[in-house]
Amino acid sequence: MSLKSKIIGGVAVILIGLQFFQPSPNQSDEVSVIHIERMYAVPPKVKAILVRSCYDCHSASTNYPWYSRIQPVAWYIAEHIKKGKATLNFSNFGEYSPRRQRNKFRAMTAQVKDGEMPLTSYTRMHRHAVLSKADKQVLITWFGTMEDSIK
Repeated sequence: MSLKSKIIGGVAVILIGLQFFQPSPNQSDEVSVIHIERMYAVPPKVKAILVRSCYDCHSASTNYPWYSRIQPVAWYIAEHIKKGKATLNFSNFGEYSPRRQRNKFRAMTAQVKDGEMPLTSYTRMHRHAVLSKADKQVLITWFGTMEDSIK
């Protein structure tokens, strides 16, 4: 057996072995009392956009694609979700102080307006998550209304 064959075989064994180490899924069917949908009146159009373009990384309700079960992609996705939820978590929005909620709405407005969210690295693989001009305007208007409503 040649050195090249041994290296390819070794890499294959390692990749197969990695498949047995999967991160915990970020999935919950429960909408907790501190979820943004329980804290605020989220219009159906806004909710549809948030679910389609935001919730995979910023809630406890990730809809995983088929390739998310393949290592090392699964670890990359899990880390991406972890960072997204650390920045903003719609599932725990009620835990934020009123000041922090106001700041989150302000930041979401700016990021959507500037095209920073959803991330390009996400929309490349999830074309359905790209925000149209109309989607952006719906979110910006609602975020602004929510920001103004917080005392």
